[in-house]
Amino acid sequence: MTAQADYDALVQQGLKLDLTRGKPSPRQLDLSDDMLKLPTSTVTAGGIDGRNYGDLQGLPELREIFAPLLQVPAEQLVVGGNASLALMHDTIVHALLTKVPGAERRWVEEPEITFLCPVPGYDRHFTICERFGIKMVQVPMTADGPDMDVVEGLVAGDASVKGIWCVPKYSNPSGVSYSDETVRRLAAMTTAAPDFRIFWDNAYAVHHLTDEPVEVADLLALAAEHGNADRVFVYGSTSKVTYAGSGVSFFGSSPANVAWFLTNTNKQSIGPDKINQLRHVEFLRDAAGVAAHMRKHAALIGPKFELVDKVLTEQLGDVATWTAPKGGYFISLEVPHAREVVARAKAAGIALTPAGATHPYGDDPADSTIRIAPTYPDLDELEQAIRGLAVCVRLVAEEHA
Repeated sequence: MTAQADYDALVQQGLKLDLTRGKPSPRQLDLSDDMLKLPTSTVTAGGIDGRNYGDLQGLPELREIFAPLLQVPAEQLVVGGNASLALMHDTIVHALLTKVPGAERRWVEEPEITFLCPVPGYDRHFTICERFGIKMVQVPMTADGPDMDVVEGLVAGDASVKGIWCVPKYSNPSGVSYSDETVRRLAAMTTAAPDFRIFWDNAYAVHHLTDEPVEVADLLALAAEHGNADRVFVYGSTSKVTYAGSGVSFFGSSPANVAWFLTNTNKQSIGPDKINQLRHVEFLRDAAGVAAHMRKHAALIGPKFELVDKVLTEQLGDVATWTAPKGGYFISLEVPHAREVVARAKAAGIALTPAGATHPYGDDPADSTIRIAPTYPDLDELEQAIRGLAVCVRLVAEEHA
């Protein structure tokens, strides 16, 4: 059969499949249902009453669990609500309205603010910048992380460059993990802006898919060693560890940055949801407990990543390339004419993240990247969706041959 005939047959199936967002599946969420019986006590081992106001930085017991996982000393970690995205958003708001340590003035007083955006990258980072009128400059990703020659040239020559977005481990969507050399160069590089910040979104710090977890160098410690202790903002969450909508998030940085962050946060909150934090402390127990829990996640989603790779190899080995990540939540598919492929898939009942979403302003200059999110569907639906996607890729390739 021709690609057109295969596509016509696909449309006739009347599919309704969704690969748009990296959500945990219901079976993954089931892994945390024992949390609904917790906490067994509303008072921490240290005597904090979780029912009351206060303790803006979050429970010490929970910070101790995640300190080694996020590579931030517990005393320099802040526990937030269910979304690290909210912490990133608020950090930028704080920087706009209140001088960050080392800054000459508030960011809102700058003539222009620029952020570097490694691509392909996370669309929600870009929407935060768009909301606040922050200019975005694309930086190509390599197998070791962002192209550091480009990054170093931009930050050294332009004081308007105030930040860079980084997903250092199992990056969204490529699955790339930053090399030790990349992390060292980020920590040590010379910047024209004294208040330059690395937004280190370590969203997949514990989301391994193999028995050989990738380790990324400790950026916070390296920055301090190179005299740039205030350069790094670290973020993480349990959104894909426990309950996506009822987890906890984390902000970590230097003592000066943490004091700045808490001083600003104190204006909007009298204290966090410590009952939920207690629930997480009792459920996860320690860093080893987190690792054991994440192995259960890997057992559920690992076969889905393997299935995608198998189908793409069978169907698209000669017309496309894709990543085979060792962790995280996404696969990056590189094809010619991605926008046309996504449109064809939509018409056949297969919803994909919009082509271009992996780049600032929706502008993928090569029109090539499609982000695949395989975690939510069951295996049968996932196979249907990937086989259908492959048909669309082949059809578009045939039309442009």
